[in-house]
Amino acid sequence: MTAGQLEPDAPRPRGGRMPRRERRVQLLESALEVFVAQGYHAAAMDDIADRAGVSKPVLYQHFPGKLDLYLALLDASCDTIIDNCRAALASTTDNKDRVAATMKVFYSYVASEEGAFRLVFESDLTSEPDVRERVDRVTVECAAMIADVIRTDTGLPDEASELLAVSLVGMAQVSARFWLAGGGGIPQDDAAALIAGLAWRGIRGYPMTDDH
Repeated sequence: MTAGQLEPDAPRPRGGRMPRRERRVQLLESALEVFVAQGYHAAAMDDIADRAGVSKPVLYQHFPGKLDLYLALLDASCDTIIDNCRAALASTTDNKDRVAATMKVFYSYVASEEGAFRLVFESDLTSEPDVRERVDRVTVECAAMIADVIRTDTGLPDEASELLAVSLVGMAQVSARFWLAGGGGIPQDDAAALIAGLAWRGIRGYPMTDDH
């Protein structure tokens, strides 16, 4: 299913005043639905305001423009992946389990019903420098955390550790998106475990240092 095939829910009814923080959360939720369904270029601030059940001036009080709103959503989505990757790596000291836990992060993210992964991995605005910087941040920061584990455990040079780590992140991203696009014929946990097994069989071939 493509982003264009998704349809947002019906607009929310217009309501009364709301605390600023709650209103911002509501606007971001509505914007996510519209951007995922329509893509950045086709989405309009009018659509987002209607979806949130607010007037356009209220929307502009929180976000000066469509790009500002998109970047706020992108920041939140990127933070989610990076934080979950960090938690996966810290969840165990067994490297086989670390690989499995990290792979699950990406499969769980793309399988999320809200479809936020499309903002990160299928953005139609990657020519915009601010968007490209945020999208690249997912790969860079997740790979940096994984590279640190590889370097510590194997004693490989920084460049080699970083290249291996980027390859693992790329494997997770691409395979998860391919799995979802194929209709998820393989159960999510089984698919993540299958790719984790492939990754582990490759990465475990590098010798451990004397300390590990």
